[in-house]
Amino acid sequence: MKKIEGFDAARKALSRLTPAESYPLSASLKRKLEEMFGTVDPEQAVKTIINEVRSRGDSAVLELTVKIDGIELTSLEVPKNEISSAYGKVDDEIISALRLAAERIGAFHTVQRDNVWRELTTKDTGQLIRPLERVGLYVPGGTASYPSTVLMTAVPAKVAGVKEIILATPPGKDGAVPPATLVAADIAGVERVFRIGGAQAIAALAYGTESVPKVDKICGPGNIFVVLAKKLVFGAVDIDGLQGPSEVMIIADDTANPEYCAADLLAQAEHDPLASAILITTSRTLAEKVDRELKKQITGLSRQSVIDESLNRGVMALVDNLDEAIELANLYAPEHLSLMVKDAEACLKKVVNAGCVLIGDDATVVLGDYIIGPSHVLPTGGTARFSSPLNITDFIKFINTITIDKAGLKQLGKVAALLARTEGLDAHARAVEKRLNSD
Repeated sequence: MKKIEGFDAARKALSRLTPAESYPLSASLKRKLEEMFGTVDPEQAVKTIINEVRSRGDSAVLELTVKIDGIELTSLEVPKNEISSAYGKVDDEIISALRLAAERIGAFHTVQRDNVWRELTTKDTGQLIRPLERVGLYVPGGTASYPSTVLMTAVPAKVAGVKEIILATPPGKDGAVPPATLVAADIAGVERVFRIGGAQAIAALAYGTESVPKVDKICGPGNIFVVLAKKLVFGAVDIDGLQGPSEVMIIADDTANPEYCAADLLAQAEHDPLASAILITTSRTLAEKVDRELKKQITGLSRQSVIDESLNRGVMALVDNLDEAIELANLYAPEHLSLMVKDAEACLKKVVNAGCVLIGDDATVVLGDYIIGPSHVLPTGGTARFSSPLNITDFIKFINTITIDKAGLKQLGKVAALLARTEGLDAHARAVEKRLNSD
């Protein structure tokens, strides 16, 4: 990890310079893009994919799955009997864990729903709340499976009352979706599952194909091609955000447990070579202990090469006080902010920008990833400055209503007509005046 001393140096190192959708591509991936699409620009390649799927539907999706992933499929949708039989391929203990996680996620979002689901009514105006009709969820896959992400996206949608939940996830090399993913989808109440990945999955959900129904909104994390595709189809559908590589920022003082700090940094770095692992501390002694713990704990981890690459991009900053540390956190707006300090509650009051705040030594990010309750789909890349974690408000819409009686029309009509004429809209003014003069 890069060692930094002083607030100014840390501020410079943690300033966001690039948007989430522009993280770097490897040389091999650039060569692959050039061979497949005649460009090293990922956005241009994604535009080509979207246009193909939009114009040719299923046939384009099937061809792109062969071209990009090397997988030949005969159909895109996972049959219901394949979902049912998936239970027999998953350990009972894992099924129980998935059910418990779903229950906790559902309980959290039910409380949130009951807190925000309040339709408004005044004398002249009101506001209705309606769930979205059909939502598309994207869950990464291919070389790995993420049943937790199925639960973290589908359960809030179900609690919000979405009528139809569609899941798209990449198949493995055998063309099948991992059984644990299918079990999670069934537990969460997903109606239909499609074995499609990447930008072609986002395009299919956004515009529809012969097999895949067009959705109203697409939610869920993915790689750069998924992120770019979500960005490009926005407007045809809504999206939840542009989630990039995962992030943790730990703020720690001399009371923090260095073993826990190191363990959480390693857990974050394990996600992706581009994941961000950051420690901000007021204690030089703690920083030195964490550094030693990182070297000790990394031994034997299965994804050590990924962790090494991520930690090479990580930051360990020493600052004078916790106020400086919190200011850096609000500047960086991390996906996860861990407060391992003596008075975490006092620090929490000063936090303005973060996707999820973990309070105290025992509140590891890993619990939030899997079981606590709030969705682990969080704003990254500094977007926590203006956006929120995935939650039930992502799956509902507000509809304004207006009613008015003759007294209200008489009171407000002349003002409305005046403002309309001020803007040069005579027909607007007359629509009010005709009603005023009808008496």
